[in-house]
Amino acid sequence: MPQGWSSRAPVDGDVDELIALVSTAKKAVDGSGSIEEELVTSEAVGEASWTRRQVVVMDPQGAIRVWARVHDRAAGRSNVDLTTDPALGAEVEDRLAPSVLAWAESIALRVSRGRGLGGTRLDMSVHEDDERLRGLLRDNGFTLARTWLQMRRPVEPGDVDLPTTHAREGVVVRQVNRREDGTPFAADLQAVYRMIEESFADHFNSYRESFPEFLLRLREAPGHRWDHWWIADIEVEGHWVPGGAVAAAVLPEDASGVPGTYIDYIGVHRLARGRGVAKSLLHAVIADTARRGRNRVALEVDDDSPTGADGIYASMGWVTRYRTESWHRDVRVEGTDDPVPLARLDE
Repeated sequence: MPQGWSSRAPVDGDVDELIALVSTAKKAVDGSGSIEEELVTSEAVGEASWTRRQVVVMDPQGAIRVWARVHDRAAGRSNVDLTTDPALGAEVEDRLAPSVLAWAESIALRVSRGRGLGGTRLDMSVHEDDERLRGLLRDNGFTLARTWLQMRRPVEPGDVDLPTTHAREGVVVRQVNRREDGTPFAADLQAVYRMIEESFADHFNSYRESFPEFLLRLREAPGHRWDHWWIADIEVEGHWVPGGAVAAAVLPEDASGVPGTYIDYIGVHRLARGRGVAKSLLHAVIADTARRGRNRVALEVDDDSPTGADGIYASMGWVTRYRTESWHRDVRVEGTDDPVPLARLDE
């Protein structure tokens, strides 16, 4: 690092400065400094920090100019997030980037060794307008792997009635069953997990994830609510069985002061495809969003979806607001033949 610069793990007293850093970096890319402050707090020092290794890099005056995170996303996959102060300037940033990314690689490999693995895939998400970060990754051995559509649908009049007006025979959508205290029943949580795991087996960059890993990752989001998880039961030879599921969360208020809903996952079992399960689940989420007085439903979808999901979303009123990109770099632990899990589509 440049002379006088230093690094350490973030602490509680850094939260306000990190929120300002993330907001400034976002504004430099898309013109909006609006961010999820609760998410920044959770990742830095809250529940989301449990599965992340982090470092902040400070200039000689003690100001945080870089925040890097490595998320142990799944066996064989490490998500890396890098937030830098746009005011750094190309010369300083070019000097810092290699050391910060080398730190991320070393942490990811250390986690891999702890899992008994021989390596991992570094996965970084980049906004389509962030040419600065794209260039840094390209210069440090990352390659563009995929593009994702960030879509949003506004709530419209009549949305509350969608589950009734568009009901499909042999498909019933319900929220996961919960006890009086709001905690869900294990059987329904396991059904949601099973539907999503099995339905994403043929999707890009999908890694096998254990049930505890799945639950912890979704629960750590500030917008997590158990009453935002749905199951679509389908009739098969006179019996009702799960055929699909949705895990959604609360979006913070937008510029108009109104919250929204975000669909983290929607999965339809391959044996249930073609029966209107996906649309029935989406109608349930949209109707719930409308009943709660929210104004939008957002989601992310593969620009090259194997199921043509982007076309379904567009036909139901979703529009693409912007795109993000996945940049990858595969790294291995030297001197070992231990296995490196692949994305299921690559197995």
